[in-house]
Amino acid sequence: MSEAFGPEQQRIGNQQREEAITALNDHFAMARLDIGEYQERVNRASGAQSYAELAELFRDLPQPHPPFLAPPSVPFAVPPAPPGYAPQPTQPYYPPPTGPQPQYAVPPPPPGMLPPGYGTPGAPYGYDPITGVPLSDKSKVAAGVLQLFLGNLGIGRFYTGHTGIAVAQLLTCGGCGIWSLIDGIIILVNGGTDAQGRKLRD
Repeated sequence: MSEAFGPEQQRIGNQQREEAITALNDHFAMARLDIGEYQERVNRASGAQSYAELAELFRDLPQPHPPFLAPPSVPFAVPPAPPGYAPQPTQPYYPPPTGPQPQYAVPPPPPGMLPPGYGTPGAPYGYDPITGVPLSDKSKVAAGVLQLFLGNLGIGRFYTGHTGIAVAQLLTCGGCGIWSLIDGIIILVNGGTDAQGRKLRD
């Protein structure tokens, strides 16, 4: 009788491999991996066939991890109330106003009319509507095109602020052109982040 496969033995596709390589790029940019470790793990990610093989690449690394390796969220269980307990209604507390009060309050503009970065000094271009991650002032199209055509000099990574990766690509001629080519394609397809961790704009 054959043994049942667990989720770690399930096979993966190109999307999971590309997400893993993107996360490895971020760790390399933060100097958590040297050039030899980075290239070895990228090669292993490119040839991985299961979730377990990709999970092994991030066992000794903190976040960020690829999204598909994140542990499932466990809903918070509320303990039952003791027998005979009846919650008492409470009145909201409004502290008394202090200082001079304006005679007429000006309502804020509606959410759709806010300019980019309104009230968000850390995200001048706002937030991604799906993930909530701050948006960068850098464009993923510009970064990807620069990597495809000038990746041997690391120009695309200099543009996004990842100077560690850029210098490594400059010294290795973009990994003989292969590293920079793959890096440019990944940026164009999946985007990525700038050096401050903000998502590249479309």
